[in-house]
Amino acid sequence: MLQPKPFDSVRCSALTTRGAARFQFAISSKENKQEVLAPSEQTSTMKRLFGFEKEDISSWHRLVCLLSRPTDPASLGIFRFLFGMLMALDITQERGLSHLDYKYLDGAPVCRFPLFNFLKPLPMDWMFFVYFVMFLGAVGIMLGCFYRLACLMFISTYWYVFFLDKTTWNNHSYLYGLIGFQLSLMDANRYWSLDGIRNPRKRNAHVPLWNYTMLRTQIFIVYFIAGVKKLDADWVEGYSMKYLAHHWLFDPFKLILPVELINLMVVHGGGLILDLTAGYLLFFDATRPVAAFFVSYFHCMNSQLFSIGMFSYTMLATSPLFCYPDWPRRFFGRFPEFLQPILPFVSPAPIPSSSCVYPKPPSGSGEQQEEAHAAPKPTTLSFKHKFRAIFTILYIMEQFFLPYSHFLTQGYNNWTNGLYGYSWDMMVHARSHQHVKITYRDGVTGEMGYLNPGVFTQSRRWKDHGDMLKQYATCLSENLPRFNISEPEIYFDIWVSINDRFQQRIFDPRVDLVKADWSPFRPNSWLMPLLVDLSPWRTKFEEIEGSLDNQTEVVFIADFPGLYLENFVSEDLGNTSVQVLEGLVNVEIVDEKKNYSLQPGEKMQIPAGAYHKVYTVSEGPSCYMYIYVNTTEAELQRNFTKLSELQEKVRNGTETEPLPPELQPLVTGLDDQDSDHSVIDPVVRLFLKRQKRMQEVKKRREASMVERFQRFASKKYYSIRRGFLMTAIALRNLAVGLPPLEQLTREVAYANMKEPETDQDERLKDEVGHGEL
Repeated sequence: MLQPKPFDSVRCSALTTRGAARFQFAISSKENKQEVLAPSEQTSTMKRLFGFEKEDISSWHRLVCLLSRPTDPASLGIFRFLFGMLMALDITQERGLSHLDYKYLDGAPVCRFPLFNFLKPLPMDWMFFVYFVMFLGAVGIMLGCFYRLACLMFISTYWYVFFLDKTTWNNHSYLYGLIGFQLSLMDANRYWSLDGIRNPRKRNAHVPLWNYTMLRTQIFIVYFIAGVKKLDADWVEGYSMKYLAHHWLFDPFKLILPVELINLMVVHGGGLILDLTAGYLLFFDATRPVAAFFVSYFHCMNSQLFSIGMFSYTMLATSPLFCYPDWPRRFFGRFPEFLQPILPFVSPAPIPSSSCVYPKPPSGSGEQQEEAHAAPKPTTLSFKHKFRAIFTILYIMEQFFLPYSHFLTQGYNNWTNGLYGYSWDMMVHARSHQHVKITYRDGVTGEMGYLNPGVFTQSRRWKDHGDMLKQYATCLSENLPRFNISEPEIYFDIWVSINDRFQQRIFDPRVDLVKADWSPFRPNSWLMPLLVDLSPWRTKFEEIEGSLDNQTEVVFIADFPGLYLENFVSEDLGNTSVQVLEGLVNVEIVDEKKNYSLQPGEKMQIPAGAYHKVYTVSEGPSCYMYIYVNTTEAELQRNFTKLSELQEKVRNGTETEPLPPELQPLVTGLDDQDSDHSVIDPVVRLFLKRQKRMQEVKKRREASMVERFQRFASKKYYSIRRGFLMTAIALRNLAVGLPPLEQLTREVAYANMKEPETDQDERLKDEVGHGEL
C-alpha cells in the first residue's frame, strides 16, 4: 500500500548528486517525464512492483522517511471532492435527513438501541441542526473549504448519529466514518480546494505518502477481509445469496448456464474471487486495468441489486487512489484549453510542504530558488513525522485486528460474531424469521399476555442480537407499567433460519430478559446454539420443495429437547399437516385436549382455526416440517383466472350473454368513484385493482431510459426537498421560536408535497394490499 508513485527512491540522508537530480526529475513537470523513465532498465524488480526499494524499509528511520515522502496531491484532492459530494447526498438519504421526524419520533414512547445506553437523541429541532452541521461538514470537505473544521463538523456529528442507533449499522456506514476520520488527519485540501485559493502555501503542495498508504490499505482491508469472510462454508456452497441468481442482471449468464450454476459460480464464486484479489490487482500496474473493469462492473451491479445508498459509488471513487497520484493532471490535461479554468489544474508541479521530508540537496548543485509562497523543505525528521508514521502503522494494525476481535466483546456475539458493521462480513448471512412471540407476565398478579412484535419500536434488527434484545426488554419493562402491568417479566420466542437452515430458536424462551444478565465481555447464557449438525438437511429441503406444486408451501422446523412450539393455524390454511423428519415429537391439539405421538416419517393433519403445541420428547433435537396450502389464496387465484377468461371473451366478442351488474366493471373498468358499498363484486374489484397495478408495473418495466431517469430524478428531488425544507423549519424554530400551530401545519404539509403520480401509486398499492405487485 506504500506504492509512492511516481516518485523515485528518496532517503532523508544526504544523497549523491545523481540521486538528488533523479528526485528533481521525479517531481518536475510533464515535459521532463521522459528523463525519469529513461533509466528504467536499471530499476530493480521490487521498485517496479512496489514503488520503493528494500532499503527504504530496512530501518525505522528509513521507513519514516518513506511514509513522509512528498507525493502529488492531485489524486487525493479528487477523492476528497468525490467523497464529500457523496456524503452530502448520503445525509439526505441513508442517514435519514429526509425522514428525520419519522425516524426519531420526538416525544413518543420509542425503544431505542444506542451503543451506549446514556446516548439519547436530542429534541427534534436540534436533531435537524445536528444533521445540518453534518451536511455543512460534507460540503466543506467536498470544496476543501475550512477543511479541518469541516472534517470535525462531519465526523463528530456522523459518529454521534452512528452510535445512536445500532439497528442501522452496516459495513459501509462504518466505512464512511473511518474515511471521514482519516481525511481529517490528511492534507487532502492541497489540490482543487478553496483553501488553496485562500492560502497559497496550501495550493498544489505535496502531501506525505502516508496519506495514500492509509486510504489504500483501508480499501484493501475492505476487499480482502470481505473475501476471507466469504470462505465460510455457507458462502462457498452457495447458500448465502442464492436468491440473487434470479435477478434480471444475471440474465446474460442464463444463456450459457443454468440458474444453479449461476448461483454457485457467478454469484458466490465470482464474489469470493473478486473480494480476495481486488486489493492486490488494483495495486499493481500490470493488473490494475483489468481489476478496475471488474471492480467497476461489480459495484455497478451492486447498486442495482441492493439498497445500499452511496456505497457502490464511494467504492468506485476509491479505485483511482491506486493509480499514479498525478493521474488527474494527465487526465484533465487532455481537455480543451477553454475548460481549464473550471477544471482541476494540470500545472505547475507541486510545491514543497512542511508535512513531507525532502532529500538534502548536494552542495553546489545549483538548485533553483524556491517560490516565495512555498513552505521550506524539511530535510530531517521531526517529531510530527515520526508520530504520524507511528499512528499510520498502529491504525492499519488496528483495522486488521478489529474484524477478529470478537473474543473480547463476546456479549455481542450471536450465531454470527460481533455487531454487524465492522467485520466486513458483507452478505455472508441471510436470515428469515418465521415466528416471533413476546410474552409478558405481571410480576404482582401473575397475569400473562402477549405483545405485538415490534411494539414501541420501528426496527426489526433486535430479533437477531442479544444486546439489542436486552435493551428492548428493559425498555418494555419501563413502558408497560403505564398500562397497569406491574413489575413485568418479558419472554421472547424468536425463530430464525440462517442461510436456508431449519427454522429454530435463537434465544431461550424460558428466560426473563428483564432480569437476565448481560455483559459486553461475557457470552450470553440465554443464547441457543445454532444447530450446524443439521446443515446437511438443506440438500434434502431442495428435493422436498421441488416435489411440491406451486400452491403448496413448506416450513422446516428444528427444536430442542424439553421445549415446545405453540402455533395457530389460520382458517385460510385449510390443508395443513406436520411431518417428522428426525427425533420424536408429541402434538397436542389444545381445544381437543388430545396428544398424538409422531416418529420419523409419520405425519398428521392439523385442524385449522385452532391452537396446537408440538413438544420435542427425544433426547436430541427434533426436526419436522409443516406442509400447507393457502386455500383462500388458491380459491382467489382460480376466481381471477375465470374473470380473466371472461374478460377476454367479452373483448373478442365470443361472450354473447349480457353480464350481470356486478360484473359490468370487467368491460367498463373501475372508476375512482366506485365505493366499497356499491354493487360491484368484491372479487371483481380486487381483480381489477390488481390488474391495474400489474399494468403499471409493466409500463414501468418497459419505460425508456429517459422516462426511468425522470422518475428517479423526481423521486430524489422530492426526497431531498423535504429534508432541506424540514431543516429550514427546524432552524427557524431554534432561532425565533415555534410559530402558530396552523402555520407550522401548512409548512410541514408543503414540505411533504410529493409528485402526484407517486401519491396515486401509493394509494393504489394500499387499496390492493399486495405490495409485491
